[in-house]
Parts: sequence; structure tokens; C-alpha cells
Amino acid sequence: MPLAHGYGALVGTLVSSVRDTPDNQGRWFHVNLTVHTEAGSYRCAIDVDSAKSSVGVQWRTFAVSAAELGPVAALTDGFHPLASTPTSGAVDLIRHPAFRPRGGCVFVTAPPAWLAAINAWLAAHSWTAGDNVAAATALESVLQVGARVIVFGEPFTTGLGVHNVHQNQGDPLGSPWAAENGIWQDGATLVMNQDGGYAAFVSKFSTQSSRTDNAGHPA
Repeated sequence: MPLAHGYGALVGTLVSSVRDTPDNQGRWFHVNLTVHTEAGSYRCAIDVDSAKSSVGVQWRTFAVSAAELGPVAALTDGFHPLASTPTSGAVDLIRHPAFRPRGGCVFVTAPPAWLAAINAWLAAHSWTAGDNVAAATALESVLQVGARVIVFGEPFTTGLGVHNVHQNQGDPLGSPWAAENGIWQDGATLVMNQDGGYAAFVSKFSTQSSRTDNAGHPA
């Protein structure tokens, strides 16, 4: 089942960023971006930790060209709902050529089981793991106030904002989040550079699989 309240891309100008107030364990769970659009200012809650202390967060930063983004690169300011398909501009951290971990072999048809296992291992080990300080610092390293940003995730039900800006598939069956597993609905934060390309930050929880079926469940 997909995200309960839809999925899409917010396009606007980055005004500021601030970390959450730490909880009683000294952690914060999000870096909050303020993104200006003609419709108003949006708050984007980017995950850099998990409320479950036993569940860590992993992340990657990398470059993405405008051409690799497809139709999303030409969107105007504001929030744009996206269909969870490969052609809409949606993000899938496992399937999208520009967002999946680089490395391994790409096949038109399904690769042999042994090679699929190697590719899955490479995907799982291409993420950086650390604490909330390291994750927040990695995100902040790509942020540029005044730059065009594209934030993929689920819109708030009240007020202007975007959350679930992380991988939204691969949660273990039986977990509280498994019901929202789905493909082509992953979160991502993109910041435009002066050359027209984008610096990307993506995150996932350590319990989420890097190999999923067509329903977004662990394969």
C-alpha cells in the first residue's frame, strides 16, 4: 500500500535549515528546511535519526544531473503530486538509475540469483551509517541557502510541509511501517548547483531492505 496521503515533489527556494530540539537522549530526528514558494513557505522534515533508538539511519550524498531527473527538473515552484511510476519523475532508491547505489551490474532481464545477491550486497553496503550528528552534517553539507531545491516525500495533512523524506519501501513485514511500503515513492532532498546539476541527500532506516518486490516489501 502506498503512502496514505500521497506523494510528490516540492520545488522552491531554500530559506533556512534548523535541527530539531534534542530529545531527552540528546538526539534529534530531523533537519527542518524552510522552502519558499509562491503559495507560501513549506517545512520539510528530513530524517537524520529514528525515534526507535535501536534503529539507525543510513545515508548517501551524490550528484544528479537535470537530465537524469526527467520531467521533475522542469517543474515550477510549489508541490506537485507524482504518480508512483518510472516515468512521472518519482524517486525509487532501488530502481531509479540516478538514485540507486552506483556499482553492480544492470540487466534488462532478471540476473542469475547469485549475481542478484551480489548486487543486493553492494547496495546494502554503499550506504554510510553513523549517528544523528554525522547524518545531519552530511545533509547540511549539500544545503545552500537561496538555491533551488526539490524535496520528494509525503505532503502534510495540515499546513504546508513535506515529511517521510526517506526510503519508503523495504520495511520488515509485521513492522508498524510495512503498510506504507511501495515502489517509486521514496524521499530525497536535491539542491541545485551553479552548473544546473543537483547535489542529492537520501536516507533510509537500517531495518529497511535494499532489495524489494513490486509491492515494496523486502524481497
